[in-house]
Amino acid sequence: MERRLVPIKLDSYKPLREVVAETLREAIVNGTLNPGERLMEIQLAEELGVSRTPVREAIRKLELEGFVVMLPRRGTYVADLSIKDINEVFEIRTALDVLAAGLAVERITEDELEQLERLLVEIGELLDTDDTDKIVEVDSQFHDVLYRASRNDRLVGIINNLREQFTRFRSISIQYPGRMQKSVEEHRRLVEAIASRDTDLAQQIAREHMENSEQTLLQDLNERRHA
Repeated sequence: MERRLVPIKLDSYKPLREVVAETLREAIVNGTLNPGERLMEIQLAEELGVSRTPVREAIRKLELEGFVVMLPRRGTYVADLSIKDINEVFEIRTALDVLAAGLAVERITEDELEQLERLLVEIGELLDTDDTDKIVEVDSQFHDVLYRASRNDRLVGIINNLREQFTRFRSISIQYPGRMQKSVEEHRRLVEAIASRDTDLAQQIAREHMENSEQTLLQDLNERRHA
């Protein structure tokens, strides 16, 4: 059996299923596991040096996030990204983020503004590391604070329903050379616009941020397919 995945070190404080999920997610994002490739539990377990149970649990998590698809009587496969999928998710997410930014201008608290500033600093400090999972986590926290500042629970709920579908997109686009640095700058401009109570500017920056994220993802997808 050709081994492509590195055996997991069993010294993490995280549950094994989480470590397996992170490992498989990274393998999908970096192309070690290719779109359309079938995932066999027993083979993955052997390569990672774990039992089948955490692999099965990790695959279920990755299915919710949109990284894999499970087809009845056919097996589990790495999900392929279509341009249609990307366009549809970003159309919805852009509209929601623009709305959230506009509401945040009117309703954000000073404490929430301070939280956004602190998270920007933390993301900036992570740029020199290879900890993509941590960057994605802190980036998600930044957006969560922004969404809560909208004071619209239904809006937050709708955005959360899209979270799993958007996780894969964020993981891929963040790793594209130079994208994270640009994203941090876009976040910084957005916070400044919100702090200045400039609704039009905040919504414009939110829209540009999502459009740039989508273009980065499409460019990455195109390069992978022509590599």
